[in-house]
Amino acid sequence: MSFSIYDASAPLFVRSLRTMRAWLDKAAAEKDEAQLLEARLAPDMRPFPAQYQMASDSAKNAIARLCGVEAPSMPDTEASFSELKDRCDRTIAFIESVDPAAFAGAEAREVELRFPGGIGYRWAGAAYLTGFAIPNFFFHVTTAYAILRASGVSIGKPDYLQHLGPPNLQPEG
Repeated sequence: MSFSIYDASAPLFVRSLRTMRAWLDKAAAEKDEAQLLEARLAPDMRPFPAQYQMASDSAKNAIARLCGVEAPSMPDTEASFSELKDRCDRTIAFIESVDPAAFAGAEAREVELRFPGGIGYRWAGAAYLTGFAIPNFFFHVTTAYAILRASGVSIGKPDYLQHLGPPNLQPEG
């Protein structure tokens, strides 16, 4: 059995978006939503909702670029936890709607990314996924987590890795 571009992308993005969605429930139970929506780690950083928006964009655009399909447009207008959860749900729904067969040849598919002003990068799909898409996605996932931690929400590493569930090994003896 081989490990594919699909295996390295879609399930990873979906698990992490579900995890991020769950953090919002914990945050809502413990802290003032309005304050968290304005929270950031540094003055020159975009606020908490932007971290969810950029994680969503990173995931859906990566899948679209790797498969040669159009990503759904999602204006960055979320202004509540409910709207951020909906954004996670819509991103997950898009990723899950892409047939794994659409990833055939994705490792070699040319991906071009241009920034405002016209500068950018060109990669083969595998290099794009491992060198940009996954690191960029986890930058925003981790930043959202750090904002919540710094704001006093009681999340920890088990919340970050909640997709693992309870340990499946017991002490020998």
